Amino acid sequence: MDQDVESPVAIHQPKLPKQARDDLPRHISRDRTKRKIQRYVRKDGKCNVHHGNVRETYRYLTDIFTTLVDLKWRFNLLIFVMVYTVTWLFFGMIWWLIAYIRGDMDHIEDPSWTPCVTNLNGFVSAFLFSIETETTIGYGYRVITDKCPEGIILLLIQSVLGSIVNAFMVGCMFVKISQPKKRAETLVFSTHAVISMRDGKLCLMFRVGDLRNSHIVEASIRAKLIKSKQTSEGEFIPLNQTDINVGYYTGDDRLFLVSPLIISHEINQQSPFWEISKAQLPKEELEIVVILEGMVEATGKMGFALGFL
Repeated sequence: MDQDVESPVAIHQPKLPKQARDDLPRHISRDRTKRKIQRYVRKDGKCNVHHGNVRETYRYLTDIFTTLVDLKWRFNLLIFVMVYTVTWLFFGMIWWLIAYIRGDMDHIEDPSWTPCVTNLNGFVSAFLFSIETETTIGYGYRVITDKCPEGIILLLIQSVLGSIVNAFMVGCMFVKISQPKKRAETLVFSTHAVISMRDGKLCLMFRVGDLRNSHIVEASIRAKLIKSKQTSEGEFIPLNQTDINVGYYTGDDRLFLVSPLIISHEINQQSPFWEISKAQLPKEELEIVVILEGMVEATGKMGFALGFL
């Protein structure tokens, strides 16, 4: 005789991240003291990392141009003024020595004497002649004569070195003024990121917008999760960087930034947030750094912006 046997039927539910599960405690204690977490990247876009115990400091001098560009404005302006002043004083001293050794100082009022530089009667006038020579002003009051071969050689040397100094210092100031990272001041990111359902998927979302009328060409966006990690072998990795997929495989990371856009990251099994529950998320010491890159339309230079969530 047949007998009906009630057999249990396994109901398969889709895997959800810990943030969406109902069996986890939803109540988060509000009495938890807020701990002040030191940021990896500050809000002004500078990395909060200090290089200590650097012995090979000569490496900064091998790339002196980039070193000067990276300096603060007050030090950059100080070096700018000091380089020109020292150069003028150095060549002014040499012009005065040539006049002193040739005896031009003893024949200032002698019309029969041909000096190296006319109307040069002291160090101050030699200094002024040095400025006129290097800056190619040429007032016409102090003029070098053709009876001074050492002066002609010095004139050639100062003209060449003066051109090099002008190209180096003016180029350094121009690069510092036109740095494309200043473009990031008008790129605005969300103050907070939200986790919500979108098209039936749990997503981490934030918004980015451009305040200028000149657009960012070929803009692309990527995100990094900064969080300490311990490997299965027991190795502790501080400030481990993990990629957050914001549409790399679908092309959504390529932005047409005309209006504010919502950037979405799906929390799936490949997401670094998959194993973090809703109750555990406020306790985690993590940081999300968003990097937006693109060509500045007005200048044609590569620019980038940092957002912190």
